[in-house]
Amino acid sequence: MKYLIGTDIGTSGTKSIIMDTNGKLIASDLQEYDVLTPKALWAEQWPGVWLDAAKRSVKNAAEKAGVDKKDIKGLCISGLYGGSGIPLDKNMEPVRPCMIWMDRRAADQEQWVKENIDGEKLARITHNGTDPYYGYIKILWIRDNEPANWAKIKLFLPPNAYVIYKLTGRVAIDYSSAGNIGGIFDMNTRYWSYELMDDMGIPRSMMPRDIVTSDTVVGGLTFDAAAELGLCEDTPVCAGGVDCGVASFGLGVFEPGEYVAAIGTSMCAAFIHDRPLKAENLIEWPYVIRSRHLSYSFGGGATAGAVVKWFRDNFAELEKAEEAGGGKNAYYVLDKQAKKIPAGSSGLIVLPFFMGERSPVWDTNAKGVIFGLSLAHTKAHIYRAFLEAVAYSLRHTMESTGEYLGEYILLAGGVTKSRLWRQIFADVTGYAAVCPVNDVEANLGDVMLAGLGTGLLTLEDIKRWQVLGDKILPNPEIHQKYNEYYKLYHSVYQDLKKDMELISAI
Repeated sequence: MKYLIGTDIGTSGTKSIIMDTNGKLIASDLQEYDVLTPKALWAEQWPGVWLDAAKRSVKNAAEKAGVDKKDIKGLCISGLYGGSGIPLDKNMEPVRPCMIWMDRRAADQEQWVKENIDGEKLARITHNGTDPYYGYIKILWIRDNEPANWAKIKLFLPPNAYVIYKLTGRVAIDYSSAGNIGGIFDMNTRYWSYELMDDMGIPRSMMPRDIVTSDTVVGGLTFDAAAELGLCEDTPVCAGGVDCGVASFGLGVFEPGEYVAAIGTSMCAAFIHDRPLKAENLIEWPYVIRSRHLSYSFGGGATAGAVVKWFRDNFAELEKAEEAGGGKNAYYVLDKQAKKIPAGSSGLIVLPFFMGERSPVWDTNAKGVIFGLSLAHTKAHIYRAFLEAVAYSLRHTMESTGEYLGEYILLAGGVTKSRLWRQIFADVTGYAAVCPVNDVEANLGDVMLAGLGTGLLTLEDIKRWQVLGDKILPNPEIHQKYNEYYKLYHSVYQDLKKDMELISAI
């Protein structure tokens, strides 16, 4: 039997899995870490953390699998949206931490782009807009605020490409990662827009020359890397892509028309298409397969799973302590309590904007809000309201596509572990929800891409893999109730929008 490894570098952890070429999960390993948030709206990470976690997770997964390393025939690495990308010097060493997708410090640079770059030209070339979320805006922040660092930078690489470079010695960037940088990538030619780079003062040499498909074998493991990982030298390593797109591929999205919500620390709710999409305020980049023809347009909460984790960490200390002592998982206990609470959490609305908000809201000043509290509310009410808030955010993104979405939505990520949360998504959106059978998230897509890139699998082979479970149907009566709460979700934000700007200024 032959085996493939899929590694995903996430915002809060890196996970590797090993599967055989029949699609059977053999072993997995997760290495966790934290994001650096030295100031409000800042979010960054030193790339060495990602590299070390990737090495440990691959090595541990291989050891757990207990298979002959000669039978491990390929590896593919996806990663979080690395925002600016990792700024590297002439020796390919990091100049400063990488400003990741969550970082929203570059409001002044967004305003500079609006004032100095033709917005119609930007949209026509890149199919994207302006916001501190985008990598090109973050790059401008480094240029404007850290001239000493700027002078040292030779190249920007996203997290997955950086780790691949460290393992193979080869430099390349996949189409999805290149497109997600935003305003300097031409979605029409599927290459860098040197015109816009020149307009913004970003040297052409700072972007990798080679843009490749996600299943491309960038190179083989070096002797040293293979020794560290416990694998064979020259084991092929494929380019991978942005984790949410790779997760969509892992869910079996091979053609236009599917709607996918990948919910981890953040949420990427996406629609795959092969023609211009009549959508407002969404992000667009090349999809991870047929990258020169298919596009991935998405929006979604900047802090989806993150706000639920924040609630657990700050208000469920007893549940966490019981879990640490061998009790049930804290999320399971919170879910059990929240299941007893009626839809709408007895009049609570949460705005999940804990790090500003990206598409389709696009508001750096947006703040988290718990609206409607009374003495009758309990921790269970508030927890359920947090789960509902993320579902409202998904519905907002879905409505922004302006497209027919089919009969169901595909859900991936941490949400799949919670039956309650899956039902809430179905009831809020009015669409049936379908989740993968195995909790492998982007890693499954990585394995599939590794199989395609090494020639061990064909697309027809992959299509035969059973990856999805049963549909969770919405309750029509509860959906109607949620419609009223969803209207309030929007109106509360609009009513507080100016006050959010004021408190940000203060």
